[in-house]
Amino acid sequence: MAEEELSTDVKEEGQSTESKDEAPELKDTVTIEEAGPCRKKVIIEIRAEKIKKVTDEQYETLRKEALVPGFRKGRAPRRLLERRFGKEAAEQVKLKLLAAASEAAIKDSELQSIGEPDIDFEKIELPAEGPLTFDFEVEVRPEFELPELEGIPVTRTKLDVTDEQINREVEQMQRLAGVWAPRSEDAAIELDDQIIADVVLKVEGVEEEQKLNNIEIYVRTNGFVGEVPVEELDALLVGAKVGDTKETSIEVPKTFFREEYRGKKVDVVIEVQDIKWLRPAALDEPILKRYGVEDEDELREKIQDTLQSRLEGQARAEMTEQIHQYLLDNTDFDLPLDVVAQQAGTVLQRQYSNLLMRGLSREQISEQIEQLQAGSEQQAKRQLKTFFIMDKVAEKFDISVTDEEINGHIAQLAIQRQQRPERLREEMARSGALAQFSLEVRQDKCIAKMLETAKVTETKPKKKAKKARKTTRKPAKKPAKKAEKKTPEPKDNQA
Repeated sequence: MAEEELSTDVKEEGQSTESKDEAPELKDTVTIEEAGPCRKKVIIEIRAEKIKKVTDEQYETLRKEALVPGFRKGRAPRRLLERRFGKEAAEQVKLKLLAAASEAAIKDSELQSIGEPDIDFEKIELPAEGPLTFDFEVEVRPEFELPELEGIPVTRTKLDVTDEQINREVEQMQRLAGVWAPRSEDAAIELDDQIIADVVLKVEGVEEEQKLNNIEIYVRTNGFVGEVPVEELDALLVGAKVGDTKETSIEVPKTFFREEYRGKKVDVVIEVQDIKWLRPAALDEPILKRYGVEDEDELREKIQDTLQSRLEGQARAEMTEQIHQYLLDNTDFDLPLDVVAQQAGTVLQRQYSNLLMRGLSREQISEQIEQLQAGSEQQAKRQLKTFFIMDKVAEKFDISVTDEEINGHIAQLAIQRQQRPERLREEMARSGALAQFSLEVRQDKCIAKMLETAKVTETKPKKKAKKARKTTRKPAKKPAKKAEKKTPEPKDNQA
């Protein structure tokens, strides 16, 4: 096992240098050994003379402060103090020596430690005579070389705002400001309509039926009837008219968030009472004023700017991910095992909470806990490796983050959340998110620095194959012909 001996001021193995603050006879002897991935074992020998010096100082302090019957303050003899306070004084001396020696050893040997030294104070005893030798292990930052940071190959998808996208945004604005209007008496239900209906739900294992009167149902591919999810709801309802009754049976997923329906069969009866369609709002003065524009042309320009900014953000996110992947692929080092375990535990707890919120029971989650643990460990390793790499990139580029920069980013975030910046900063400080936010700002600056010299290749976006919209009306069945085989149609890809 490779090891190096050094004093509290020694830099190389075998080198003996006097401490600036201590006499030569009081210096500690420090040995550093490898103890595993990103872990060092530190062995320290504190000389007997140093122990005596600290002990004398402890008793001198005790003499000045202790109240001993029969003696004025500061006049009690050492032997009496040792009899009365010997155990407590020895414990204090031990703690002072261990704390000072371990701190000096880590600092002077230039160990980039993570967390506190793993010292078992209870098992270490102060010797009656001679030196005090103890050891501890400490997690340290991984040592590695960064890959070349200039000329990183990056592809940038050239994305432009189209008239079709702008039209969709305008239509969405009109729909959001629209009103539900009744269809004519003999009209049939169409996709995206809203119906008013009386509903009866018969839940498996529940004797009493649930009756829901005059409830709103939105006609969508995957919709809800009351609180029950119904797949292909559009296929069931499209074409029906007021007064019609539609029935279906569904199997509620075992992961459904409402326990009373989870994993059960539910019979659904829907009696249509009214049909409404969404009448989009006109692009008149009220809606234009709501978006702060004078006319439709200005509205479309504003939408174009917003969409272009969104696309640029999307392209930047894609390039950032490519740089992260480049750094991960071209940097190899071990990670501190304890830190990985802690981070994996945090990730696992987050996944566990998310599954509970999705409606899974603790028993269901326990069944897949091994897969969750494996996934959380991989995620933790990626997060930690990225952190250490970006930390070293920031050090190489001498990149830091000022309070003014943090406040500027918090102000932007506060605008998005419609909060006061100072209030948001207080919340982030209390929750511990402020430090993480600072790291993210620094990381963004590092990415920007690497993108300045990156070899960027622009590519056109891949054209997506148009997907046929699922037919919601069921065609009438034709009588089958003899000796005629019907070629099965390919299933539509679901978005």
